[in-house]
Parts: sequence; C-alpha cells; structure tokens
Amino acid sequence: MLRCSNNARKGSPKWAPMKVTILKGSHEIGGNCIQLSSGSTTLLLDAGLPLSAESQPVDLSRLSVDALLVSHPHQDHFGLMATLPPGTPVYIGRLARSLIDAPQLFIGKDRYALNFYDFQAWQPFTIGDFTITPYLVDHSATDAYAFLIEAEGKRLFYSGDLRSHGRKGILFENLVKHPIRDIDVLFLEGTMLHRSNDLFPDETAVEETIFQTIRQQKNISFLLASSQNIDRIVSAFRACKRAGKLLVIDIYTAWVLEQLRQVTQNTPAMDWPEIRVFARYSQDEILKTNPDYFGDFRKRLYRHRVMPKELRETPEAFLYFGKMSGFRFIDKFKNAAAPVNVIYSQWLGYLDGSHPEYFGSDKISRYRSDPEINFIYAHSSGHAPLKDLQKLAAALKPKMLIPIHTEDAEGFRSKFENVTTLMDGETFVLD
Repeated sequence: MLRCSNNARKGSPKWAPMKVTILKGSHEIGGNCIQLSSGSTTLLLDAGLPLSAESQPVDLSRLSVDALLVSHPHQDHFGLMATLPPGTPVYIGRLARSLIDAPQLFIGKDRYALNFYDFQAWQPFTIGDFTITPYLVDHSATDAYAFLIEAEGKRLFYSGDLRSHGRKGILFENLVKHPIRDIDVLFLEGTMLHRSNDLFPDETAVEETIFQTIRQQKNISFLLASSQNIDRIVSAFRACKRAGKLLVIDIYTAWVLEQLRQVTQNTPAMDWPEIRVFARYSQDEILKTNPDYFGDFRKRLYRHRVMPKELRETPEAFLYFGKMSGFRFIDKFKNAAAPVNVIYSQWLGYLDGSHPEYFGSDKISRYRSDPEINFIYAHSSGHAPLKDLQKLAAALKPKMLIPIHTEDAEGFRSKFENVTTLMDGETFVLD
C-alpha cells in the first residue's frame, strides 16, 4: 500500500519502507522526475526538462542521490541531469549515452561531465539497497527502457515512454505475453490518453505517405523529423528505395546512424548506396574542432557526400531528412516550377504556438499556408494509445497504478483499475 510518509512505521533500523515522490510529471507530459528511497539509498528515475515553457524545472542542484536512472535519450527525460551535484552516477544505455553526447557538441556546448555507467537489457544490477532490471522497449527514441525496481520485498515497474506500433513492437508484445508478476506499483505513462493514432497507426502508414509524396515529385522533398527517431529514418529510406530516390542526411544524422552500427548492421548508414550526406559548413566545423571525439568519421563521410550542384540540377531525385536541415536551405528550392514538399513528421502540437522552445515552429507553421510549399503531415506517435496501455496494465496486474507523463491523471480512474494519483512533491510510503 501507499500511505503518507509522516505515518511511517517504526521498527528495526535495518527495515526501511520504500518512499516514493514524483518531483515532476504527475500532471503534465514531459519533465519526468521520480525520487525513490529505501534504506540508505536514494534513486532518481529520469531528470526531465519540462516540454512546456510555462512549467518550472525541478531544482536538482542540492538534491543528494546515489544515482540517476535515465530511461531514454529524450530531453524531457534527461535534460536536467547536468544540474545534479557533480559526481552523481548516471545509469543509461550505452547507445543512449552516445546519442546525448554528440548533440551537445553540435549546438556548441561541452559534453556532459558526469559519471556514466551503462547496463544491459534484461540484466539485473544493484545500486545500494535497490535491484534494477532494465527492459528494452519500443519508443521513438532508440535504446529506450522501462525499469523493474525492487527493494524491501516490493516491486515497482516504471514504464518510461513506450508503444507497440513501432518497428520494435515485439518488445511490447513480449511484456504482455510474458508479464512481470507481483507488481506492487506500476508507474504508467499516459501521453496518448485522449489522443488518437488512427491517421497513422504505425510506421508502415508513415512510410506509405512519404512514398506517395516523393514517387512522382518534380522538386525536392524535405522530411522534418528527429534524427534520433531511427524508425522514421528507416521509413524514409524504405520509401526512397521504393520510389527510386536518394535519401540525403546531414552530418549529425550520419553520426547517429554510425552510433547505431555499434549494436546492429540492419539499419541504414551513410555508406549504403541509396544514401548521400550533405555537409553543411556549421556541422563540418564541429567535426574539425573535435577530432579526438569523432575520429576518422569526417574522412569517411566525405566519400558519400552530395554536392549542392547535384541538388540544384536534379532536385526531384532527392528526399532530404532532418529537422536540422535549415529553413534558408529549404527556401532556396522555392520559386521553382513545382512546389517543394515539406513533410512534417513530428507531433503537430509543436506548431500550435504554445511551444516557442521548439526551434523553428513559427517557420514550419507558415509553411502550411505557403503556396510554394506542399505541406504534408506524416507522423506516428512514439507513445502507446489507450488500448495498448490498458493491455499492458491488464497483463501486469499491479496492486496500484500511478499515472505519470500525462495531462489527465484523474482520467485514468475511469479507464484502469487500482489507480492512485499523486501530486508533484507529494511523498508516500510503500509498505
């Protein structure tokens, strides 16, 4: 059960119940940060930067914790980790760590000066009084995990962000077919509680829209998507191959795919014959000024470079992938005989005017009414819809379900069993 911490049981000094505090994320999407304490050990589950500019980040600078667990490399789950006291251990997937290091360099900042430790999927490890088992999950960020956390005979499962409709949907199905038993508390994300993914239920639907857009194009197409959304890169690549087009990626996207090669050879890479790299000057400067970090990557990259002249002379042959493509670059292809295809492949909510922190949202919104732009929406969410959340909860059968990463925690009560809602900063005891 959960109960208020000021009524904690008194007993043997060796026994200490697990204390649970949602520091952030109990009633909003993004900014996840949960504190767990048992015995002499305190953990953080994620240290997320809020998505809304109106939401105040948690002050972690004076928080003494034994470790931070990062579920996946999205800013709303790791963006505040650098504000933790120096020396705080950070546990994160090995590939995920690579995917949060490089962006720092590409935006002109230093790499994270933290003590990183990696883990293996489904392999338990211990931090003080806690035993943690990471479960690899399907999400729009690669190397994403849910966590089973055990202490004092209690079992807590933190979903992180997950879905079943990506190209790694088997991971979700395995959680349902082979559920973890005896879960005392399930922290379940609820991003899609009141949203539908009927328009693009999976990546196949996204791929088909990209293919239909580019197959007979008379000008270049741009796909605006996160370079860390590997499923979306695969969809773009498959659509290009079907349509006989070349996929152009920027240097940062090429680097992301190089990191993915450490764990799989089955995803596209810059040396595949259907791919070209466009070397923008600003990104190339990052490679030149950080040779120790990037090694021979720059040298190899230039073997697969596409020149501006090629893009200008035969624009209809290319699909350019990447949110970092640069709007001035897109505008160079306007005023032609045919419109430029701009395929927007992220959450539409970023374009509603309430997310100024999302770079370029105003410009992208203007593209929607630009007569020289053919604006297309093609996006499948990185989060599970309600029916899949219910399927997972029914399989895990938790004694208590606590909503997280949702704008409607109370709405869970009519859709799930054994729901308890918490407020940010409220501490409870699990005993």
